[in-house]
Amino acid sequence: MPTMTANSGPTDLLRCLQLAEAGRMYDLSSGWWRHMPNFDGYPRFEVVTYNSPAGERVEGRFPFDGSPNDVEFGYVSELISGSLHTGTHIDALSHVTGGTRDEWNGGTSASDAVGDHGPLRADAAELPPIIGRGVLLDIPGFLGLDVLPPGFAIGAEHLAGAADAAGVTVGAGDIVLVRTGQMRYWPDVDRIARECAGSGVDLDGARWLSARGVAHTGADTMSFEVRPSRVPGNPLPAHLHLLKECGIHILEWVNCEELASDSVSTFLFVALPLTIRGGTGSPIRPIAVV
Repeated sequence: MPTMTANSGPTDLLRCLQLAEAGRMYDLSSGWWRHMPNFDGYPRFEVVTYNSPAGERVEGRFPFDGSPNDVEFGYVSELISGSLHTGTHIDALSHVTGGTRDEWNGGTSASDAVGDHGPLRADAAELPPIIGRGVLLDIPGFLGLDVLPPGFAIGAEHLAGAADAAGVTVGAGDIVLVRTGQMRYWPDVDRIARECAGSGVDLDGARWLSARGVAHTGADTMSFEVRPSRVPGNPLPAHLHLLKECGIHILEWVNCEELASDSVSTFLFVALPLTIRGGTGSPIRPIAVV
């Protein structure tokens, strides 16, 4: 079953849509709100009212175009700021670099392709709509746990075991979601830090995914991969392997709890990234339909 790409046509789209049979939908997103939990070092997510009926009156902008306004029409709008990697999101290929030339996927050097307003290539503007077969690999479910313990490294044997337990063969074009169980505590990041922080996919697991030709992969964690890294001298080896070496996009903070509770292992996956020029990622609201 294909995943939609920029070159996909009507036949591929219709084949993807046939994955849904029962018409039941699952929202896999984190939600977004002011000062929500975020990765250390990223700016806080802000939502600030930018226009209000009261402000329009006080500043003489009400009515705002000089025309009659007998109904006293007003409006509210807002300004938002923060990292594009806040909450449920997808990484663009320009998000991570490696080597002395700070290269991302395809050998592009950040020094040659990052301007004052972000990357000029491989940015969020190039992210396509994602429609395809989703696969959930429930690692704690496979191991008989509610949630993985802190710093648990998910390797190839765990991914393969979870796939076998679910009766699923992971193949080319799949969108594979890896569950650690952390989202059962969301947004209580203090509890996550105490009980399960740092669990994630290790480099061996990332290579297992890439070897099967997955189109995208993601997890219910802040960083996708196990932390601290198990590879000396490489703080985020799974990111470098998937994004830089293989061109496989990573999704983070994907809420898999309802899917796991209902023992759903395959589904129609739909997510529409925002095509933001210069962005190194995009918030997404993914859904699963069965």
